[in-house]
Amino acid sequence: MDSLQDPASLLSSQNLDAFWMPFTANRQFKQRPRLLESAEGMYYRDVDGRPILDGTAGLWCCNAGHGRIEIAEAVSRQISHMDFAPTFQMGHPLPFELAERLAEIAPPGLDRVFFTNSGSESVDTALKIALAYHRARGEGTRTRLIGRELGYHGVGFGGISVGGMVNNRKAFSVQLPGVDHLSHTLDLERNAFTRGLPEHGAELAEQLERLVTLHGAENIAAVIVEPMSGSAGVILPPKGYLQRLREITRRHGILLIFDEVITGYGRLGAPFAAQRWGVTPDIITTAKGLTNGAIPMGAVFVNRIIQDAFMHGPQGMIELFHGYTYSGHPVAAAAALATLDIYARDGLLQRALELEDYWQEALHSLKGLPHVIDIRNTGLVGAVHLASRDGAPGSRGYDVFEECFWQGVMVRCTGDIIAMSPPLIAEKEHIDQLVEVLGRVIAKTA
Repeated sequence: MDSLQDPASLLSSQNLDAFWMPFTANRQFKQRPRLLESAEGMYYRDVDGRPILDGTAGLWCCNAGHGRIEIAEAVSRQISHMDFAPTFQMGHPLPFELAERLAEIAPPGLDRVFFTNSGSESVDTALKIALAYHRARGEGTRTRLIGRELGYHGVGFGGISVGGMVNNRKAFSVQLPGVDHLSHTLDLERNAFTRGLPEHGAELAEQLERLVTLHGAENIAAVIVEPMSGSAGVILPPKGYLQRLREITRRHGILLIFDEVITGYGRLGAPFAAQRWGVTPDIITTAKGLTNGAIPMGAVFVNRIIQDAFMHGPQGMIELFHGYTYSGHPVAAAAALATLDIYARDGLLQRALELEDYWQEALHSLKGLPHVIDIRNTGLVGAVHLASRDGAPGSRGYDVFEECFWQGVMVRCTGDIIAMSPPLIAEKEHIDQLVEVLGRVIAKTA
């Protein structure tokens, strides 16, 4: 097929059956496809040439916007120079350079970096490191993992086990044993329409003490939470909640893992949520914004004390029997280095703080529209929570999501929650367009 064929004619001649789409109602989608053909700056264009304002940074990943020539050129240079090199018992310079650059923006102490290819791989890597760390220290009984309701930690068996989104695991009968969950922090009765972090709910962290009593601290390896739950619909931590989790885990020798696949790389106005909210975990998982979505890559930040626990025994011994063929891939590393350059040059890791107040006021202007039961925001991320239709949960959110697309704005729906996370290059006029279209569509579909 001619690669220069007109996009619209390409669609009309293309069979959509072969691609089994992820996290998609395939039959529904293929009846009226929403196909994106190009992207630049804040906008996609669909196959009909219509501009679509990106209200979600792709899939929480294109933090620096689209069409960044610096990233494209870095990828092109690297793939022409060296397309692949192994990092098993071999090496090449770029992942070492990238790890150093990442350590410079990480919370203090989290300066050891293990590279993956996705958020799911980052989570499974973090869980394995946590288990192996305790074993290396002679505390091999610490095998239990604790997640949280409504948490999303990717789609590996480790991630769906510690995750708390039921649909992600109910069809799969095999999960990790010895996993427990904290309650989620969504409290519409006490916290609806809060601007920023909610006032109520820090006491929910105390549930961890109950689980310690139930299972014994000597049997618990790690607690993993998203500082802010993104995929569940922008569920924010109550003030003091993360600090309390940190206190409890530290007292009982339990590792604290922050899943920052969504919140990492500037989404909340700091490199990581850990810095924005002043809580330093033992491990941070990342992906998405690391390469601005250009090339799949993830990175797990580990406290150096954890890595040091593995560095005993004969020097020729492999310390951690874990890794991926593409860990530290040269082309992905080149994309990540170019992305970090853009973040630093354009101040994008702090940009969300500059826009936060304007973003907050714009979102909360939607209060009072039909069926809007909550609005949540922090940094440059927000959600409009809609009441569910009787007998058809999720249908109202989907209708709003789909109509927004045809009205020229891309948002996400998680059930009846509309989630937004525009690229960090957004200007006030983009926020105005996003909120104006969303408000109009909510009123229309009520």
